[in-house]
Amino acid sequence: MNDKASEIEFEEGSGNVFVDLGLADADELFARARLGFHLHKILKDKGLKQREIAKLLGIAQPDVSHLMNGHFSRFTIDKLLDFFKQLDKKISIQISQHKRGEPYQEIGLVP
Repeated sequence: MNDKASEIEFEEGSGNVFVDLGLADADELFARARLGFHLHKILKDKGLKQREIAKLLGIAQPDVSHLMNGHFSRFTIDKLLDFFKQLDKKISIQISQHKRGEPYQEIGLVP
């Protein structure tokens, strides 16, 4: 290994890139990103065209384009949750004690 490689400095992330960037609304942005990611995965797996997704979710096709291109901050958390309802998906919220070093919000998809 060369000397330059051993000199590389790095910092371990917090698990929330928005916190790492120092954004004031980091927790909300993280929640939207995680919800949007799982929504995108479900829609992608269905193999629908954007027109079909628009009809299914009750939104305009340009909004579907934003959704499928990862522009999740254009949607409120409530709207993203409503999309899951339109897809007949159940949302569960679990509250537990925060442990040092872990993210404050965890959002996952159960198959």
